[in-house]
Amino acid sequence: MDVPQLDRDAAGLIKGIQRHYLRTLGQHTSSRSNHYKYQALAYTIRDHLMENWKNTKDACSKQDGKRAYYLSLEFLMGRALGNAILNLGLDDETADALHQLGLNYEEKIEMERDAGLGNGGLGRLAACFVDSCATLNLPVTGYGIRYEYGMFRQLIQNGYQVEEPDHWLNYGNVWEITRPEYTQRVHFGGHSECYTDDKGMMRCRWADTQDVLAIPYDIPIPGFENNTVNTLRLWKAAATDEFDLGEFNAGSYPESVAAKNNAEHISMVLYPNDASESGKVLRLRQQYFLASASIKDVLRQWTETHGNDFSQFAEKNCFQLNDTHPTVSVAELMRLLVDQYRLSWEEAWDITTKTMAYTNHTLLPEALERWPVHLFGRLLPRLLDIIYGINAQFLTKVAEKWPGDVDRQRRMSIIEEGDVKQVRMAYLAIVGCFSVNGVAQLHSDLLVEGLFKDFYEMWPEKFNNKTNGVTQRRWMAWCNKPMTRLINDTIGSGWITDLQQLRQLAPYADDDAFRQKWDACKRENKVRLAKLVQDTCNVEFNPDAMFDIQVKRIHEYKRQLLNVLHVIHLYDRIKRGDTANWTPRCILIGGKAAPGYYMAKQIIKLINNVADVVNHDPDVGDKLKVVFFPNYRVSAMEVICPAADLSEQISTAGKEASGTGNMKFMMNGALTIGTLDGANIEIREEVGDDNFFLFGLTAAEVDSIRGHYDPNGIIAADEDLRRVMNLLECGHFSQFEPGLFAGICGAIRNGNDPWLVAADFRSYVDAQQRAASAYMDRTSWLKKSIYNTAFSGKFSTDRTMEDYNREIWKLTPITPLSAA
Repeated sequence: MDVPQLDRDAAGLIKGIQRHYLRTLGQHTSSRSNHYKYQALAYTIRDHLMENWKNTKDACSKQDGKRAYYLSLEFLMGRALGNAILNLGLDDETADALHQLGLNYEEKIEMERDAGLGNGGLGRLAACFVDSCATLNLPVTGYGIRYEYGMFRQLIQNGYQVEEPDHWLNYGNVWEITRPEYTQRVHFGGHSECYTDDKGMMRCRWADTQDVLAIPYDIPIPGFENNTVNTLRLWKAAATDEFDLGEFNAGSYPESVAAKNNAEHISMVLYPNDASESGKVLRLRQQYFLASASIKDVLRQWTETHGNDFSQFAEKNCFQLNDTHPTVSVAELMRLLVDQYRLSWEEAWDITTKTMAYTNHTLLPEALERWPVHLFGRLLPRLLDIIYGINAQFLTKVAEKWPGDVDRQRRMSIIEEGDVKQVRMAYLAIVGCFSVNGVAQLHSDLLVEGLFKDFYEMWPEKFNNKTNGVTQRRWMAWCNKPMTRLINDTIGSGWITDLQQLRQLAPYADDDAFRQKWDACKRENKVRLAKLVQDTCNVEFNPDAMFDIQVKRIHEYKRQLLNVLHVIHLYDRIKRGDTANWTPRCILIGGKAAPGYYMAKQIIKLINNVADVVNHDPDVGDKLKVVFFPNYRVSAMEVICPAADLSEQISTAGKEASGTGNMKFMMNGALTIGTLDGANIEIREEVGDDNFFLFGLTAAEVDSIRGHYDPNGIIAADEDLRRVMNLLECGHFSQFEPGLFAGICGAIRNGNDPWLVAADFRSYVDAQQRAASAYMDRTSWLKKSIYNTAFSGKFSTDRTMEDYNREIWKLTPITPLSAA
């Protein structure tokens, strides 16, 4: 059926908005609800994606080339409307249309709720990846879970974090299309049993299972002005029967809907608290739900075209497992190929090990997924059989390579022995995948030298590095309009799809007129952030002060605590009158602590208490302002990032896999103060040591200090640190709550502190002083700011995705038909 093309001008958009307002949403012109006006605009923009979406699918089918599938438990997408407008090239037309309708453009954008599908860097990286894949015309489908409640909404009450449910789907989601025809059935429980098939072969099957339905919801992922729209498919859990009619008729109302409620819990909330047995069960159910539904969906698409002929499956398909969460996919693909499609074990293993690829995102051993065998076997008995089979086959190869090395076999076994046997999911991924990558060069080096050393010695060819990136469409072109206009006027707009073109900005760092324009852009962004801080925190930020920003998940290794110690040091200096040549500074810290992470929540409380003292002390005045920004999220970062002067990337060296916030800040002209950790190393290599404030121990030094670390000696020898600790320990920041921060003080003084806060304090304070002095030399600082943007090209996810595709996926870009 021929569909008339849509007009892309303001008049055409106005017609679309009016049509959807009346006919889709049933609203009268007298309605005062802004939400429906946002929805009408979003539906109108979505209309412009739909034909491109269809054409992209048709092009994939016609090309019949290799495809990749990105499995991730998180996709931190943020708002979709602005991104779609930008990528469709409709920014000016939309602004014009809304102006003619008497509507505020920015207000409508801000009506959209952040999609609650992720927690932090892992989920935001996945979002950037799918954006870049679409822009590069790569046939990549994202698979995730459609969480009803996303990462909690963070409130601050009396300085403490309080969690409130984030029901982001309250008003529905304009951007999703339900695809019930592709619903999959996912098994749990039951038992394994052997039987003889119709050909007399002994086989196994999974029997007496309790099943859950996985209903797909598709979200369009547009590339930048290239007519490509890829798909993010999210699974919602549902019961196989809405309720038990017999129980209902008998009057047992709670029992009648028990199955429905139990099923829906799987996709109810992002990252349940897994401190309890029930929490662990739900977490594992989520992981298997994602893996099984997604792999079954891919196999469905394959068999619709190729039947049960899997001879070319490995040549045409690749699964990228985003961190350890979806690595049960290795066993699930084996189960489906062997049990359902009746391939031999050898054939199935050959396919599995040629299609599965694993990205590791952590250097913290405790963050690698491990599941008690008894729990795993109760929930996924047939999968446990498969894993034991994989492990037996693998350990035979280990024994062949290192005869008699029983200790190595024990270290490398997928099943960890002990009082409670554990399934090591990261090891399953390494054994079952053809590619294992870290996400920054240091991270990848440390993986093969430490956590995965045994596996590297066995399969060095499997291991590789893929340094992370971020999409410049959202993190520059969309969120930093002043700087985007200036760059476009100076070097053109080609950088939006080729970030290396920003190198053309470097010579302009010596142009005084350009520097003044750059400064004006930065100040405009700082005024915008200052308004947000005033509205949110009731604290006044001076746009002429240095904006010093640390926003990320609250965790001890990220060392928000070190940042607070520096704040206390600055406060102490002011109180002592040590303010000669002072650099006014506005410090913003934001991020969420896991609900069960006591120390992280105490650090939030400390930040808020220190901020309260600093901001209300008349001696401090405008010299120093501090806020803890609540409910940090993607849409907030879009305002924070362009306004930052100093980017805090201060993790203990060797603990941060990569980081991506550091890249966003760099792109937007912030200077980094950081350790030699994660991607900081590569940022410094690109921009040069003169444009980066380095401090702290290296990863090797961190490792060498273990066992003979004496923080109390360090504190005693450093007058500044001694004064800071005294203010903490005497209760100056907790005068009505004696001993409140004793645990934090004890952690700093603990010789077993793995985060080495005291060890890096002196170096950090000195680096901060260098940054403060540099900021006061405006010409020099602006040059450094321009250089940071100019040399940020490496850190685009376009480059990252090209690396993945060239070395892992080996996909052929598609050529979609013309747009509507």
